[in-house]
Amino acid sequence: SNLKPRTGVLNGKRAQYFKGKSAINALLRENYASAKGPTVASRDDAEKVLEQLLMHQFILRCDRGDAHSAGGRQLQPHPLQAVQDDCYYVWLYEGSQLGTVVGGLVLITVVFAGVMFPLWPQFMRDGAWYVSIGVLGLLGLLLAITIVRLFFFLITYVVANPGIWIFPNLYEDVGFFESFVPLWAWAESSKKQGKRPAVEAS
Repeated sequence: SNLKPRTGVLNGKRAQYFKGKSAINALLRENYASAKGPTVASRDDAEKVLEQLLMHQFILRCDRGDAHSAGGRQLQPHPLQAVQDDCYYVWLYEGSQLGTVVGGLVLITVVFAGVMFPLWPQFMRDGAWYVSIGVLGLLGLLLAITIVRLFFFLITYVVANPGIWIFPNLYEDVGFFESFVPLWAWAESSKKQGKRPAVEAS
């Protein structure tokens, strides 16, 4: 129905949200009428569809704050769950849970394989040892980067307030490669927090 959700942050996690008016207009478009779903012939019908989504907890009414983060605007659940044009709603429905089930089975398999470690052939034990060394090396590298960026920030905070962060998105809720972009950014001063993102990308 051409409803384009926006990206925000709810309870520390990324979430897709939309405005009530946009959802109602999307349900009234012709391309929704050709889709399989509840019949929507009027604005009241569209509001009833959204009310059903609220009732079954597919969506959640939220207040959108002014503060930004790498994931988007900060969202907070609203105490009154009702359908209104000027309100914002977050998608709670995550679709098929097949991935969760498969992930659980994989976890059980890994745990079982770990328990059976004494019965592994020698070449598999050697491989596991090399993998563990590699993982420890990556963790050590991450710790070293964290320490270096902290010291660099403290130094630049003194000589060039408000300071510079190396890899400002390192611990943000972004993808692996996005965590290392940009290379550096000015830290947000305390007076501007809540109005702008925590860092300004270079």
